Amino acid sequence: MARYMVGRLAYSVVVIFGVVVVVFAIMRLTGDPAALLLPLGFTQDDLQQVRREMDLDQPLHVQLAKYLSRAARGNFGQSLRYHDSAIRLVLERAPATLWLTAGAMVVMGLVALPLGILAASRRDSLLDAAASAVALTGQAMPTFWLGIIFILVFGLRLRWLPTSGSGTVWHLVMPSIALGAFSAGLTTRLVRSSLLEVLSQHYVRTARSKGLSERLVIFRHALRNAAIPVVTIAGLQLGTLLGGAIVTETVFGYPGMARLAVEAVFYRDFPVVQAFVVVTAIVMVGINVLVDVCYVVLDPRITYT
Repeated sequence: MARYMVGRLAYSVVVIFGVVVVVFAIMRLTGDPAALLLPLGFTQDDLQQVRREMDLDQPLHVQLAKYLSRAARGNFGQSLRYHDSAIRLVLERAPATLWLTAGAMVVMGLVALPLGILAASRRDSLLDAAASAVALTGQAMPTFWLGIIFILVFGLRLRWLPTSGSGTVWHLVMPSIALGAFSAGLTTRLVRSSLLEVLSQHYVRTARSKGLSERLVIFRHALRNAAIPVVTIAGLQLGTLLGGAIVTETVFGYPGMARLAVEAVFYRDFPVVQAFVVVTAIVMVGINVLVDVCYVVLDPRITYT
């Protein structure tokens, strides 16, 4: 296990390095940020001076080498808009985005597990059809549309929940549901199909023949073995939720790092965008490693060498 973790760590470093290089190259294709920092009527001399101060007058490979050298020390440069450390700006807003993602995961778990289990245990029944309909509805509704509907109904008309901002748990309710709806629908269908496959196994029939109740058969014998594909999808959905947070935070005016990244893209604030992508990549790499560890916990037959 230790050898495997060392290998995964080395692989993760390579992945993060690749992400940094790709994002650096893509951001340079969007245009020159120096022009955005100058007032109307600027001259070419003014533009060249700003480009020299920002090292944008140097060849790309020189800019990349300097950037990688600074990034290795945790320095992603100064924000071109806020004139503050880019990594500090991202990390200050990271907890808000992580809370939003955690809220969406809670919504996904509270919806997917009960519905998936009920649908599998009542196969081809009216309850199964209703659970499948709910799952498909969740997958069919775009996040931004669902968020706007929530704001109009629960925020403006009923005035039950705040429509923007953060600070209390009530600010998380609508964004979390809007963000987690798609993942909840997908995971519900996966829980159902995975559990149905396990329930057809011989050891489950043996457990039933011993007179165990259906609840014990599902929760003690079947659910754990059905959890491995669900854990895999849940780990992948975390990445989807982090990406979906960009839309959700924009719709609800939620002050997370994803919204900061959107604003940075519009202002061509390269350091902030790069810092955001690197932080997100590190989180995703950590999630993938955690999912691998969960495999061993759920099934002792799985070993890593």
